[in-house]
Amino acid sequence: MSVYAEERRADRAADAEQRRIDAAAAEARRVEREKAADERAARLAEQRRSDRVRAREERARVRAERRSARGEVLTAGNVYRKGTLALVTASALGSLPAQVLHFVDISPMLLPLPLAIEGAAWVMAAGVAYADERHLPGWVRWFLRLLVVAAAGFAASINYTYGTHLPGLSDTDRQAAGIGLAAVTLLGPVLFEIRQWVSTLSADTNSPEERARRRHDRKRRQQHRAIAQLADRFVSAAPFGQLDFETAFAHAWEIETGTDTPGMTPRLHQRAARSAAALARAQHPVTTPAPRTGWSILRLLSRRPVGLPTTTPNQDESTETLMNRSTSDLGEPAPAQAAMAPAPAALEAAPAVDLAKPAKPTESAVKARPVRPVPPAARSARPNRTADQLLDEARELTQHWPVEDLTAEGIRKGVRTSAAKARTLRDTLLAERGLGVRVAGEAAS
Repeated sequence: MSVYAEERRADRAADAEQRRIDAAAAEARRVEREKAADERAARLAEQRRSDRVRAREERARVRAERRSARGEVLTAGNVYRKGTLALVTASALGSLPAQVLHFVDISPMLLPLPLAIEGAAWVMAAGVAYADERHLPGWVRWFLRLLVVAAAGFAASINYTYGTHLPGLSDTDRQAAGIGLAAVTLLGPVLFEIRQWVSTLSADTNSPEERARRRHDRKRRQQHRAIAQLADRFVSAAPFGQLDFETAFAHAWEIETGTDTPGMTPRLHQRAARSAAALARAQHPVTTPAPRTGWSILRLLSRRPVGLPTTTPNQDESTETLMNRSTSDLGEPAPAQAAMAPAPAALEAAPAVDLAKPAKPTESAVKARPVRPVPPAARSARPNRTADQLLDEARELTQHWPVEDLTAEGIRKGVRTSAAKARTLRDTLLAERGLGVRVAGEAAS
C-alpha cells in the first residue's frame, strides 16, 4: 500500500513538474511572439515614417523644379524672345486678312497673292537670322533686309489703302484704320529684325573675358599697327591653322625691335642703361674735377692779364692731349689748332691802370702772345676709332682698376680721347661693374 502511494505521489509530482515546464515554455513562446510583434510594429512604423519623409522630400524637389522651370521660362531673355514671337504672330494675323479681302474683292484668282507677299517678308527675315548664324558677309544680310523692307512696305501700302476705303466709317476712322493696318503690317518684320539683332549682340558680348580680349586686340592693333600687319602676313603665309596670331606677333616684335621682350624697344633699352648708370653713380659717387680741354686752356691764357705767369699746372699735359687727340675722338670737324709761343725771358713792368676806365693791353702784351696754326704734319696720325673700339680699349685698360680710380680724367688720359667720350665710357664701365648691365656696344660686338 505504501509503495503504491509513493508511486502515485511521484506521478503527481512529475505531472506537476511537467505542467510547470510546459507553462514556462508557453510563457516563453508568448514573450517571443510579443517581442516579434513589437519589432514588426516598430519596423512598420519606421517604414511609414521613412515613406512620409521621402514623400515630403519628393514634393519639395518637385516644387523646386517647378520654381526653377518657371524662373528659366520667365527670364528676361525668354520673355523678350517669346513675347516678340507673340507680337509677330499678332501682327501677321492683323495684317493678312485685310490684304486677303483687298485682293479677293478685286478677283478671287488673286487669293494666293497676299500669302506670297507676307510669306516673302517673313522668309527674308528668317534669311537674315540664318545669315547671322552662318556668319555670312554683311552685304548678304543687308540685301535680305532690303527685300524684307520692300515686301513689308508693299503690304503696308495695300493695307493702308484698304483701311482708308472701308465703308460705313467717317474720314477720321478711315484714316485711323489705314494707319493702324499699315503700322501693324510693318510692326512684325521690324520687331523680328530687332529681336535678331539683339540676340546676335548678346551672343557676341556674353562673356566678360571675350569682351576684354576684343578690347585688348583692338588696342594692340591701334598702338602697334606695323607689327600687327607683319604678324597678319605671317599667319596668311603659313598653312591654315599652323600658326596662331600670338606666336606670329611675338616673332614680328622680335624682328621689328630686335628683342623678344614684349613692349621693349631699343630706345627703352637705352633708357634702362642710362637709368642703371645713374643709379650706379648715385650709389658710388666719384668726385673728379671737370677736365679742361686744350681750347679752354688757350682761351684762359689769352685772357690772362699782363704781368701774371702764363703757364698753368695742366697746360703742358692738356696741350699735349689736344695735339694727340684725333678728329673722330673730338666728335666734330678739326678746327684750326693753335699753340702758345714760349714766354719771354723777362717781362716788362706792369703799367699803371686807371680803375675808372677799362685797361687796354699794351703793345708788348699783344706781342707776348702770338699764335700760329698748327701745321698738318704736327697733328696726330692715329686712325679714327669707333665707339666699340674705344669701349674695348677702356675695358682692357681699367679691368684691374678699383671703382674709386675709375674716373673720366684717368680714362681720357689712358685711351687718349675727348672728355665727353671719357665720361660716357666711365658711366658705361660703372654700370657694368655695379649692376651687370650689358651696354649696346658689347651687345653689338
